[in-house]
Amino acid sequence: MGTKGREIVGMDVNELVKLLNKALADEWLAYYQYWIGAKVAVGQMRNAVVAELEEHAKEELEHADMLVERIIQLGGTPLLNPEEWFKVGNCDYAIPNDPKVKKLLDQNIKGEQCAIEVYKKLSDIVKDVDPITYHMVLEILEDEVEHEEDLEALLEDIETR
Repeated sequence: MGTKGREIVGMDVNELVKLLNKALADEWLAYYQYWIGAKVAVGQMRNAVVAELEEHAKEELEHADMLVERIIQLGGTPLLNPEEWFKVGNCDYAIPNDPKVKKLLDQNIKGEQCAIEVYKKLSDIVKDVDPITYHMVLEILEDEVEHEEDLEALLEDIETR
């Protein structure tokens, strides 16, 4: 990262990288939870649920990419070992042992709610100290709120049929 780019970050850059790596772990686990859920899903409205899970998986991967780029820009190193994801992440990974669409939706809604909390806290931390990270975090937060809404709407459709 450039000298001036580091200067505009008004907090400990190493602490910021640590927080971003925690979010990165969450994004990788969310990506896999969506991706594998789409593969094993069974039940009512399966096609609609699978399409939504696949779309969300793609967007979680995009979030991971954004986080990695920012971590590197800050002079940090992104998590290199997938084993670290479970150790440092903020949110739980829900194993899709029960592949019924309703159960998958419930699990992923909880994951999105955790992500919303994580990015809200992160936005509060960087709001007045790092405008670049703040902008990125708001973009991701907006997606996570939309994901929760999408999943809750699908769940409501299933429950009212």
